[in-house]
Amino acid sequence: MDIALPLAGIRVLDFSRLLPGPYAAMRLASLGADVLKIEQPGAGDPARGISAAMHRALDTCKRTLALDLKDPAGRAEALRLVDGADVLLETFRPGVMDRLGLGWAVLKARKPDLVMCAISGYGAAGSLADRAGHDINYVGWAGMLAANTDADGRPVLPNLQVGDLLGGAALAVQGILAALLAVRMGGPGRFVDVSMTHGVFAHNVMPLAALNDARSGGAPDRAALLTGGVPCYGVYRSRDGRWMAVGALELKFWEACCAVLGRPDLARRHWQLGQEPGSADALAVRAELEALFATRTQGEWTAAFAAADCCVSPVLTMAEALVHPLFAPSISDDGSGFVTARCPLRFVA
Repeated sequence: MDIALPLAGIRVLDFSRLLPGPYAAMRLASLGADVLKIEQPGAGDPARGISAAMHRALDTCKRTLALDLKDPAGRAEALRLVDGADVLLETFRPGVMDRLGLGWAVLKARKPDLVMCAISGYGAAGSLADRAGHDINYVGWAGMLAANTDADGRPVLPNLQVGDLLGGAALAVQGILAALLAVRMGGPGRFVDVSMTHGVFAHNVMPLAALNDARSGGAPDRAALLTGGVPCYGVYRSRDGRWMAVGALELKFWEACCAVLGRPDLARRHWQLGQEPGSADALAVRAELEALFATRTQGEWTAAFAAADCCVSPVLTMAEALVHPLFAPSISDDGSGFVTARCPLRFVA
C-alpha cells in the first residue's frame, strides 16, 4: 500500500553549504520534506566548484533561490521565508547568522515553533567554536583517527567522511526530527546545536568501553577485536590482488569459516576460547589465513563462501557495488547515466 512520505508538508530552509548540511537536507527531502536551498548570488554553494557530481546528487531534490544575506532586501526576504518554514538549517561558523540578523534570538521571536539546526565543527560554544576545520580535524580531535592505523601505526584517512556525515549530517537529521516531534506535541521550537567533533566522539563506543575496561582492570582491549587484533575479523588479499572481508567474530561463524577454508584445526584458536587480541597466536593464525586466501581469486572465494553463513564477503569497489543485485533497488538513474542512491529507509503501511 502506497503511503505519503512521513515528512510530507514539512518546509525546510537550507542555508547550508558543502557536504554535512546539504546531505542532511537531502535526507529530509528524501523523507518528503519540501526543501528550499538558499545560495549566495553568483558562485552559489562552493560544493559546485569541488564536485559538480556531488552538488548534483545532493541538491537536485531541492528548490533553489539566490539571496544576498548581507543586503537588507535579501535579509528581509529570508525573514519572510522563515514565516512559512518549519525548519531552518545552516552551517556557518557560530555567530555568522547573528551578525546577519538571522540568529536564533531573532528567529524564535518571529516564529516560536521554528526548529533551527546549526552544524559546525566544534559547536556553538566552547574554546574551539570559532576555529576552522575539516573532516580530518574533527576525527583527529575525537580520537577516531588515532584508532585506525596501518601496520606502522600511521593513521589511515577514511574515504567516508565520518565527521561530516556521521557526526554532522546524521545527528542533525536526528535532532531536527526530535525537535519537530516536540513541536507537534505542543512544545516550543528549538535550536539544535550540532558539533561534528562531539558527534564523532560520542560514537566511539568500543574505544571508550576499552578505556573503561582498562581503568577498572577488567577485560582485555575489546576494541582490538575490530581493528585487526584477531584473525577472525580482518581483510585478506586473494590470488588476483583483490580482498575478502572476514567478519567471523563469533565462535560459530569462525568454526564455519575454518570449515570452508579446509582448516578445521584453526577453529579452536579464537578469542572466545582465550586467544588474546594481538598475541603471538593471533598473529600466527592471521599469517596462515593470509597464505590460504592467496591461493584463490576473489571470485573463487566468494563462490566458496556463498552457502556458508559465516560473515565472509568480497570487498567490492564502488563501481562493482553499483551493479550488484543487492543494490539494484537502491539506485536511481535519471536516464542520462547519472546515478544516485535512493533513501535507504522503507515505509510500509
